[in-house]
Amino acid sequence: MDTVEQLNGKFFFDGMSVEKDELLYWLIIDEFKNQFRDIIDLLAVASWLTSFPVIPVDGKMGGALTKGTSPLSLASSSLIRHRFKTRQRTITWQQLLEGRWAYTTSVGAYIGRWVPWLGAILTAWDISVITKNVQYRYKLITGIGA
Repeated sequence: MDTVEQLNGKFFFDGMSVEKDELLYWLIIDEFKNQFRDIIDLLAVASWLTSFPVIPVDGKMGGALTKGTSPLSLASSSLIRHRFKTRQRTITWQQLLEGRWAYTTSVGAYIGRWVPWLGAILTAWDISVITKNVQYRYKLITGIGA
């Protein structure tokens, strides 16, 4: 049977006979598999997952500072030792929630704080493509909204 055939309220997808809800589940899984297949997508997700401040840091003077640092910021700060002459604006998860900017003179910390946002943008793009493709395929198979 073809993937667009329907028999007794069930649809056929990838050799399986499925209900509407289950069809949606399998379409989402299939589109994720199709979309997240290259190294850029994996790096994008990894960049924002490694950006959460989970490593405790001694020497921070409380106040408005985020407690701890992220593995990404720690790695980039230790690999890139250069400094800006003036403080540069960056954003961290904490500052995003509080609606303000963070500042740093460390080039490594600056890079470590901006890379996750690029990853988040790429991941959001992938999810929007997945959503569009799932909606199209679901409508095509079920005939709903067509």
